[in-house]
Order: sequence, then C-alpha cells, then structure tokens
Amino acid sequence: MAHFALTIIGRDRPGIVSQVTEILYRLGCNIADSSCSILGGQFAMILIIAHPDFTDRDSFGDAFAPLEESNLSVFLRTLKPGGEKSPHYDGELCMISVYGSDKPGIVYKVAKTLGDHNVNITDLHTKLVGKESRPVYVMMIEAVLPGDLTYEELDSILQSLKTEMQVDITLRSITPVEL
Repeated sequence: MAHFALTIIGRDRPGIVSQVTEILYRLGCNIADSSCSILGGQFAMILIIAHPDFTDRDSFGDAFAPLEESNLSVFLRTLKPGGEKSPHYDGELCMISVYGSDKPGIVYKVAKTLGDHNVNITDLHTKLVGKESRPVYVMMIEAVLPGDLTYEELDSILQSLKTEMQVDITLRSITPVEL
C-alpha cells in the first residue's frame, strides 16, 4: 500500500481538521500518523496517509481543491516504501524544557548542543508566553539519548548551556507506557 505525506498550512480558523479529515474519509484514506499545531496565526498540519489503490499524487485528482479554495496550501508527497513506519529508538527518552527571555539563537544553540552529542530530537515545540511587553520564550523538546550518554552527563552539558545563554533548562526522564 502506498503512503503519502500530506501537509496543510493556512490562517487558523475553526473547522480545518474536520474539512481535511472529511476529504480523506470520503476518499477511503487511512490516517497512519498526524500532527497539528498553530504557529503564530497559522494552522499547520502534517499527516501520513495511506490508500490501498492510490499510487501517486495524480491518484487524488482534485480532491484537495476545496482546501485550496478556502485559502489553505496543500502539499502531497509520495513516500518511499518504509517511510511511513515509526522508527525504533534504542536510547532513553527525555524531555528538555527551556524558558527564557525571547532572543535569537535559543533553538539553534540547544539543537546544536544536542546534535553534537548525538541526541535525537523527536518532537520540538516553541511558543511565546507572558505579556507582550515581557515575553518569555518556551521550548519543549522530546528526545532520545544515545546509548553512550547518561542523563547526568547530558544534564551537566545543559547546565553549562543554561549559564551561557541565561535561560532555564530542565531535563527529565520520560517513562514510556505500553498500551
């Protein structure tokens, strides 16, 4: 069965998820994985979908035209076989929280430090909170530690970064729950 990555972006409004999923339902698509968020005032959605008979973008015809007519941008990409499967991570899961005054470089410096130590970022969210006159930048990262890096070692590395950047960085373990 072919799998596709479907991305929808546009000004946020109620009903986008309903509109997108109705189209997919009527087409007979299965949603294998998805993520939705509001970034600024823009709604962003990415889904991994499958259809037993569709093989490429042309198979969908003009099914997404109603989305585009309602000012949403639609991007569809055919995935290579295996691209739909969630990877298995052998390392320990952790959550990294970063809070600080809004300034350029927070995401880059934290991501660079993690990348330099082979920490795999599996999810990252940022937002501004607080008053417009004193915004606080918040970043939440879910990550997987490589087998040769302990929590204590990563915590020490992050504490150095915390001092350098003058932000609050907290590392905590995530215990996976199997259903």
